[in-house]
Amino acid sequence: MAFGRGSKMDGRRSSSSASSLCTTTTVVVFVALCLVGAWMMTSSTIFPLEISSNKKAAVKEQPARVNYGASEEAATGNAAEGLDRFGDTDNNDNVALEELNNTVPSEAEKFAENTVERPVESTEEKDPPKEKDPPKEKEENKDAFDDANGKTEQSSAKEGGDAESGSGQSDGSKNGDDEEKSDERKDDETTTVTGSEQSDGERKDDQEEKVDGNGSQDTTDQPQIEEKVDESGEKGQGAKSNEVFPDGAQSELLKESNSENGSFSTQDAESKNEKEAQAASKSSGDETTYNWKLCNTNAGTDYIPCLDNEKAIKKLRTTKHYEHRERHCPVEPPTCLVPLPEGYKRPVEWPTSRDKVWYSNVPHTKLAEYKGHQNWVKVSGDHLLFPGGGTQFKNGALHYIDTIQQALPDISWGKRSRVILDVGCGVASFGGYMFDRDVLTMSFAPKDEHEAQVQFALERGIPAISAVMGTKRLPYPSRVFDVIHCARCRVPWHIEGGMLLLELNRLLRPGGYFVWSATPVYQKLPEDVEIWTAMSSLTKSMCWKMVNKTKDRLNQVGMAIYQKAMDNSCYEKRPENSPPLCKETDDADAAWNVPLQACMHKLPAGQSVRGSKWPETWPQRLEKTPYWIDASHVGVYGKPGNEDFEADYAHWKRVVSKSYVNGMGIDWSKVRNVMDMRAVYGGFGAALRDQQVWVMNIVPIDSPDTLPIIYERGLFGMYHDWCESFSTYPRTYDLLHADHLFSKLKKRCKLLPVFAEVDRILRPEGKLIVRDNAETINELQGMAKSLQWEVRMTYTKGNEGLLCVQKSMWRPKEIEASM
Repeated sequence: MAFGRGSKMDGRRSSSSASSLCTTTTVVVFVALCLVGAWMMTSSTIFPLEISSNKKAAVKEQPARVNYGASEEAATGNAAEGLDRFGDTDNNDNVALEELNNTVPSEAEKFAENTVERPVESTEEKDPPKEKDPPKEKEENKDAFDDANGKTEQSSAKEGGDAESGSGQSDGSKNGDDEEKSDERKDDETTTVTGSEQSDGERKDDQEEKVDGNGSQDTTDQPQIEEKVDESGEKGQGAKSNEVFPDGAQSELLKESNSENGSFSTQDAESKNEKEAQAASKSSGDETTYNWKLCNTNAGTDYIPCLDNEKAIKKLRTTKHYEHRERHCPVEPPTCLVPLPEGYKRPVEWPTSRDKVWYSNVPHTKLAEYKGHQNWVKVSGDHLLFPGGGTQFKNGALHYIDTIQQALPDISWGKRSRVILDVGCGVASFGGYMFDRDVLTMSFAPKDEHEAQVQFALERGIPAISAVMGTKRLPYPSRVFDVIHCARCRVPWHIEGGMLLLELNRLLRPGGYFVWSATPVYQKLPEDVEIWTAMSSLTKSMCWKMVNKTKDRLNQVGMAIYQKAMDNSCYEKRPENSPPLCKETDDADAAWNVPLQACMHKLPAGQSVRGSKWPETWPQRLEKTPYWIDASHVGVYGKPGNEDFEADYAHWKRVVSKSYVNGMGIDWSKVRNVMDMRAVYGGFGAALRDQQVWVMNIVPIDSPDTLPIIYERGLFGMYHDWCESFSTYPRTYDLLHADHLFSKLKKRCKLLPVFAEVDRILRPEGKLIVRDNAETINELQGMAKSLQWEVRMTYTKGNEGLLCVQKSMWRPKEIEASM
């Protein structure tokens, strides 16, 4: 029995031994598997791109940032110390054109038209999802992203990924070096794009693309850029890529985990990220609170701060010379927001808008009642109709325009005569129909009893400003308009030594024409005869030659056409020095708040002086360097003048075609009224020639005076001080463009009133495109967000940035409640 018990015990012992061996083997295998798994987790190919979200705290309440490497080196360079012809400027004005070409524009052009991103809130509130699928499989399902550098980067990234997954080996030191370089590059380059970057007509198609094929992948936290771009920036048919973002999308956390910390960050990394996040939040204006309120003025929805300053107007000693219609800007620029008219709608698109607009957008009827019989404007249901007539052309502007051409074939609309000034324009039907003759018309009229006449013009998509011929020069340079037109403009040209007509003489190009269609030309009433006699004497003493006097039998009106002298020979032969010649020290181009004088400026002498020759015919004049700009002049960007001009035009053609037109998702069919808030040579406006838009080119008063060059190209514009309100009605521009304007303004005035002015003149759903330094971009982005504007794209590289925002259709409720 003892033996039997021993046998049983031995048997149990043998069984226990076998069990222990199995257990030990299992543990060893398990530990081995864990070690293999740990090794695989620490491999750089295992971590998903979502790991970069550890820096998302740096953009609180902002669209998720897309960081990528392979940034080009920004070319440096300042403008030349001397600006010669273009006047004084500071360092900010002298941003080298090469730097512009190699920094923001070159990268902004890379963005495709179609981008998709989930709402920002989802990226801020949720942690990145854990990766479950093999990395290679996920990469194959990503949308393509290919740019000038992207082909090489993504090809190498794909090959590297395949090699690592196939061999299971990696060179740690090499990866570390590459990642450090990648991190250095991506720190200087940040992009934010949103799904709204697509035009309205494209969004539905893009959403369908997202559902199809790649739409099944997880795209909640990662924006996707879908459109392929080849190395030249153009759309490529055969471009292939399986990377949404190049290796620069890897974050600091990924760098740390590759070395020794696995999937855990260090306290040093976490602290560094938080400090960067707080700094970014502070610089972006997130901590700034803006207390926006609606303007409470008698002008209501039509408030123009510098024209509706009732306090200043009441203090005027006289209004004899229309002083009350001139600019009187508040000492403190307003920061309030102009309310919308009740029932405001998206404006009618051009060219339909030339014939009708929404009544609710410009709810004024007095002009229809007062001028309806002259076919100015009529009310019809929900619309205001514009039959195309005027006081002098009741049967339509086109017939009237052609009558002028028949009376003087040399005027040659759209060829010799390209840029004209229409004085006392009414609702600007004359300028509106001049587009059919390829002529650009600067129309102006005062804000007077002809209720909202300029606002009607702008709502129709016709260029116009609110201005008056009073006591100051108009804000244009001398000798720039090919033709000046006045049809019953109610200006007393002949009084006070002809001071107002002499202002037109300053603006009219030598050899240019003045078309005067008014009752003194064709009626014989005593008052009309008296005015005609005085005008005949005045124009003769000014050396203006009457080249034709004709009558439009259909409209039963007459017109007289005068031509300005081409040289000084007539001035020297005058029997009397009346009107007198201006002093030699009087700068004819000085036009900002300069009082009028009853004198004439001498005409330019010498073949190389501006105004001594007529410009090239249109459209050749658009691209040709003005004859007076040559290598002896130093351009704004520091190159010889002619090279500077050509480089600027090439730069803006590239930026506009590859970025603004094709890369921001802007539906240009909905864009008509455009303003370049800081035009230099007018390159931005010239590059938009093929679009159905017109561009108001603004040369700030503290910038180089290049406005004559813009006119020489067959474009137009005016001088302005952006520390003051612009002379236009609210809601009149579809797109505003500002190239390094706001950073300069910060030296002279506060940005908040300037942004309030931007909000005032920009239409709801209008776009603002800003190119400036990164600090200013962040500040403006904060202001836009405070008004619930849509940030369509932000981009920074080094210290340069690009911002595109869209104004909201409606005011935030809390602002509406502030009225």
